[in-house]
Amino acid sequence: MGDNSTPSFKAADLVIQLSSAPKSKLDVFAFGTVFTDHMLTIEWSLSGGWEPPLIKPFENLSLHPACSSLHYGIQLFEGLKAYRGDDNQLRIFRPMLNMNRMAKSARRACLPAFDQSELLECIRQLVEIDQDWVPQSDSVSLYIRPTFISIESSLGVKKPTRALLYVILCQAGSYFNNETQAVSLWANPKYTRAWKGGTGDCKMGGNYGGTLFAQYEAVGFGCQQVLWLHGEDHQLTEAGTMNIFLHWINEDGEEELATPPLDGMILPGVTRQSVLELTRKWGEFKVVERYLTMGQLCSALKQQRLKEVFGSGTACMICPIRQIVYQGENLHIPCRDKNSRLTSRIATELTNIQYGRTPSDWTILV
Repeated sequence: MGDNSTPSFKAADLVIQLSSAPKSKLDVFAFGTVFTDHMLTIEWSLSGGWEPPLIKPFENLSLHPACSSLHYGIQLFEGLKAYRGDDNQLRIFRPMLNMNRMAKSARRACLPAFDQSELLECIRQLVEIDQDWVPQSDSVSLYIRPTFISIESSLGVKKPTRALLYVILCQAGSYFNNETQAVSLWANPKYTRAWKGGTGDCKMGGNYGGTLFAQYEAVGFGCQQVLWLHGEDHQLTEAGTMNIFLHWINEDGEEELATPPLDGMILPGVTRQSVLELTRKWGEFKVVERYLTMGQLCSALKQQRLKEVFGSGTACMICPIRQIVYQGENLHIPCRDKNSRLTSRIATELTNIQYGRTPSDWTILV
């Protein structure tokens, strides 16, 4: 919720300006390349507080060259999706988790507070206006990108006195070009994604821009993503932009699904939380948040205790891992029969919720 010193904007004050020239809807679903007709913008200043929310035709932003989001990275973003179900209804998947995480990131970035439910209602109305961009397809959805930036127009590292919260929408197909296949990871401890006391648990742009150099080095080793390690014991943290899960028989002989704990370095992913809640509800095996090291993974692989490794995220949802390149070795990760493996089962259950085939309070109707 917005605090007393920063009263929130209200969805009831939303101003809507519809585009007079809607774009043609092309059958181009490459992730993040085709944007819809409208956007949501909400400006804030220290002197005037929040202005009324505005939905207007999609257009470029105009920023002062000294804008502190450009110079000092005072900005953050979110990512969530809307899906068109078999019943033609549009559903947004667990959006309040994104709103809460965005508010947490805003506090860390010294950006103003806002009421998460008011922002969600503004987003819902934006999606409703551009809903024709969402086809009825299991392979296509609408990606929602809330963004929050400082528009302070003076140099100097300081708390912003002006900010812009905006939301854009784009068609979303496959995040990876080979989404039907498992991906390979490059694990090298010389690069670190995040550290305790840092901003690894917030969705800030700098967390991603700083990974590009390592990402391209990974490609040179024949891998698509980086497996981010931390510490002298080479703890697993994240896989590219995904949370990571291990399905194995643990050291005590128990079947277990494990993922690293939220200790300040790990982004609290919405899909991550959904996987944990879903599999705990099944009650078929142990589901834990625990520290995992490459030594443990290698031992489990050698002793044939490792069943599967997969990543989770909003863009990719559930992504099997087939190989990890580590200390000069190619570790081949088991990918079990498609119909029996855990990744497929989780992906199917989540998809059924997102598209409305399974009734759930995890979705809201647009």
